Amino acid sequence: MSVAKLLVAAFPALVLALSARAEEDPWKKDHPLISRYPGSEPMGSPGKYREFDEYELVLGKVKSGDTATAGKTQHLEGKIYTVTYRNPEGRSALEIYRNYESALTRSGFKLIYSCKDAACGDAGKPNAELQFYDPGSVRRYLVARLERPQGDAYVAILIQAQDPTSTGETALNVIEVKPIQLGLVAVDAAALGDDIARTGHAAVYGILFDTDKAVVKPESDAALKEVAKLLQQDAALKLHVVGHTDNQGSVAHNIDLSTQRAQAVLAALTTRYKIAGARLDAQGVGPYAPVASNDDEDGRARNRRVELVKQ
Repeated sequence: MSVAKLLVAAFPALVLALSARAEEDPWKKDHPLISRYPGSEPMGSPGKYREFDEYELVLGKVKSGDTATAGKTQHLEGKIYTVTYRNPEGRSALEIYRNYESALTRSGFKLIYSCKDAACGDAGKPNAELQFYDPGSVRRYLVARLERPQGDAYVAILIQAQDPTSTGETALNVIEVKPIQLGLVAVDAAALGDDIARTGHAAVYGILFDTDKAVVKPESDAALKEVAKLLQQDAALKLHVVGHTDNQGSVAHNIDLSTQRAQAVLAALTTRYKIAGARLDAQGVGPYAPVASNDDEDGRARNRRVELVKQ
């Protein structure tokens, strides 16, 4: 009997476990939006995700110096994936570039910037992910954007080699724009009280709702408990509970939605925590009092909030 057959017969569970591990090998995983060029292997480590971070998208010629800069950049925030591949033998930077370019356009991406060789600029590292070789190297760089309802996705690909005969490498970066997940830091009654004493109001980001809904989510309980604690510690305190939205949708709809959310918070405080209803008042102002720009997802997330305003 062969060794393989013997292992299967004697240790079937072990063989299955080893097979599962092989299938889960992170070195063999690609980003779901864009795969590696066939034959490419990660250099140093597999692709890495950062759930939320910032990224300076290079959209112009790189200029060297103490700190390399790009003639034009776009600041992005969201989920970031980075990986650097060693290119397969016998494949030119142009061939790899054309394959990525074709795959992206077929998938609905729009190319928004590209450069070749010296036109990409000088040597340097204009952001934390991209390292440009000197102008004499072979270089191909492209940036593409996919518009999506849940947030645009950007792909930045830098393919380069020291000379036309060397293997070279490909740096692949995927940035999925999304708002930061707020409400992860616990709301503290003392901090809320300090804000109200200092400014007359306090924003509470830990009170959460589903999109376009006015039902308080269960994960809001910790924040509600601290608001109730604030009111219990100061029996004379009376508050307006004010709902805020971003500017997506009609003003009338957002006014109504923000009012319903404020009423839901008031109801939770009076029913669950026995706060006297006479101490609270629910109002909704929709998009009329933003604290950030509504032009990006991060700003819209900051604008969607509940505020406590001293009466």
